[in-house]
Amino acid sequence: MFIYNVTTKLNPGIEVEWLEWMKDTHIPEVIQTGCFTESRILRLLESDDSDGFTYTVQFMAETKAAYEQYLEVHAALLRNRTLSKWNNKVIAFRSLMELIH
Repeated sequence: MFIYNVTTKLNPGIEVEWLEWMKDTHIPEVIQTGCFTESRILRLLESDDSDGFTYTVQFMAETKAAYEQYLEVHAALLRNRTLSKWNNKVIAFRSLMELIH
């Protein structure tokens, strides 16, 4: 199993709207690509939240090929939609992890 992890730092004051958008719009769009089987949202704890909260959204892919297909076919469009929606109100970085145990 491969986990596509997107860590996002939010500007203060957009948390509720961002979470609703993630749950109702963005995550369903990513899952509908067929590249991932499930997802989860986590909030980073034990960090300085005075300048906004940090979340991580994880998407599970059965194979690395499924993740690579997402990158090649779908990622640019969905990232552009996110950028159009939130502009500079969020900062994100992405990583890929492999589940070992």
